[in-house]
Amino acid sequence: MTQQFGIIGLGVMGQNLALNMERNGVRVVGYDRSDAARQRFAGLAAGKAMQVADSAAGLVAALPQPRHILVMVPAGAPVDGVIAELKPLLAAGDLLIDGGNSFFMDTERRAQALAADGISFMGLGVSGGEEGALWGPSMMAGGNVETYGRIQPLLQAMAAKADDGAPCVALLGPRGAGHYVKMVHNGIEYGDMQLIAEAYDLLHRGVGVDVATLHELFSEWNRGELASYLIEITADIFTHVDAETGQPLVDVILDQAGQKGTGKWTSQNALDVGTPIPTLVAAVNGRLLSAIKEERLAATNVYPAPAATFAGDAAALAADVRDALYAAKVCAYAQGLALLRAASQEYEYGLNLAEAARIWRAGCIIRADLLDHIAAAFKQQPDLPNLLMDADFRQALLAREAAWRRVITTAIELSIPMPAMMASLSYFDSYRSGRLPANLIQAQRDYFGAHTFARVDKPGVFHYDWHSENS
Repeated sequence: MTQQFGIIGLGVMGQNLALNMERNGVRVVGYDRSDAARQRFAGLAAGKAMQVADSAAGLVAALPQPRHILVMVPAGAPVDGVIAELKPLLAAGDLLIDGGNSFFMDTERRAQALAADGISFMGLGVSGGEEGALWGPSMMAGGNVETYGRIQPLLQAMAAKADDGAPCVALLGPRGAGHYVKMVHNGIEYGDMQLIAEAYDLLHRGVGVDVATLHELFSEWNRGELASYLIEITADIFTHVDAETGQPLVDVILDQAGQKGTGKWTSQNALDVGTPIPTLVAAVNGRLLSAIKEERLAATNVYPAPAATFAGDAAALAADVRDALYAAKVCAYAQGLALLRAASQEYEYGLNLAEAARIWRAGCIIRADLLDHIAAAFKQQPDLPNLLMDADFRQALLAREAAWRRVITTAIELSIPMPAMMASLSYFDSYRSGRLPANLIQAQRDYFGAHTFARVDKPGVFHYDWHSENS
């Protein structure tokens, strides 16, 4: 019998995933609380193996056991509401899948609560936006092996395919592992977008490179080592003109960036597991700073920028920016993957970092040629402590270090903020530094709080009487 699936939540993502399923041989039953959404779905269902239920109970009744139901509603209370409505209608062996951007700890809680009644719960991170949902997203699953096996063929058929034909989907670990990896994916996405924006800002506002030239530059970059979805769409953005003003569209868009919380969650959780991700945090802070537009405008009158102008070779700087962007991106990925490694131990997920990088190669927002090399690095060395310790990436960063520093020096001289680019360089410098000033911090902590310290010349824990006149 043809596999059957239920989908609750028929917004654009839900309906596109339904169409993807149906195209791959699945009969889909959809439901949404919104009459308009149900009517829209009914129109899409015409002539297809899809139908609309008029209630959650109707959807459940239309599916044979064991039931498979994908929930595509906003994270938080809406997911709990759907689960509360469905739970009395379900039976042991049924599978609920949360395909939204839920916080991984919520997924842990829901999985544990439903398991008591024999109902399986899977957190499925879905990346790729509306087009990806329809034609092939990257999907990050968390759950048990047996349940995943029931839907693995469908997910592999639905998923984006990398250049080698491999489907970009995998069971990454138990419980909340899929949503955790999706959260970190989004954190890296924040970092990547901020780094690209900073590169654009230095060249456009700092140096005066026009958008036509920026289009040519980014198009060229997308044919080389920086080839990625985000570089590709950035090059395209520079070709669009505002119909009302005749100006480049990017120049008339207000400089206030929104966010939905996954970058913030990544930053917060990195503190919980004790892993530094300064580039990713800088990207979140960049969006928060962009939000206080009125304050920034007021501050421009109080703190006028230095009257510096760029007098160098713009083409040479653009080449430096390309190299700096690559190096900074590597650091952003290194931070995200280091966070995954730490979290895998903290939450007992058993994450395979090579597999996580592999399924990011197509379909998702951070898809990039760079990920082939990252996946290969962790496949060759599963215990690699940090991407920066891979021999090939080590050579790549050392070759670009001088350009990286020139770019940041130029930005400082021109008063162009590059917080993520600088954070990447500071991470690089800190990671490779055999000695950091934490010795002074330990002395300060012991001075005011008797928190003790270790010594470089002998083992043990020590305290010094800093307040004694005879010490």
